[in-house]
Amino acid sequence: MDKLTHSDLMNLEEYHRKRPEFRARVLEHKQARQLAIGPNATLYFEDRLTVQYQIQEMLRVERIFEAEGIADELGAYNPLIPDGSNFKATFMLEFPDVAERRAALAQLGGIERHVFCQVDDLEPVFAVADEDMDRTTEEKTSAVHFLRFELDSQTRSALKGGAALAFGIDHAAYAHSVSPIPDAIRDSLLADLD
Repeated sequence: MDKLTHSDLMNLEEYHRKRPEFRARVLEHKQARQLAIGPNATLYFEDRLTVQYQIQEMLRVERIFEAEGIADELGAYNPLIPDGSNFKATFMLEFPDVAERRAALAQLGGIERHVFCQVDDLEPVFAVADEDMDRTTEEKTSAVHFLRFELDSQTRSALKGGAALAFGIDHAAYAHSVSPIPDAIRDSLLADLD
């Protein structure tokens, strides 16, 4: 997938006019790009459209219109766009109760290294996590991680040939999987491999 450039973005005035329609389109698109793994973990798969939306929203909220500020946002978010050989996702640990969240995050250290995808009976592919900075300390993990699932050519070929796709987490304090994932999500993710 091509990375976004300044020319791919709408200026603030244009975005203000088109935002309701654009936002509705993105929210519908995102429906097939999120996967709950158990009751408290969700993968939000990123692609060019989801990243464009995030950038447009940041520019809007922060009232950024200078070229340098726009370049900074592009630099921050473009790494989330899949490269053709991977899936990229925002991984969120979601606990509505603050006390429960605090306790759970203290038990889930390193969980980001236990998230995997698996194609049929091939070896699981564990996520590469938080390449920009470590989000786990000795005391707790973060509620948000950025993951990349790097797929070799055999795995990509099997997926394109119709093989089943599963995702899971094998952490001692949180072990859940979804096998196979819904067809709509699988079909959406296949587009990331072009």
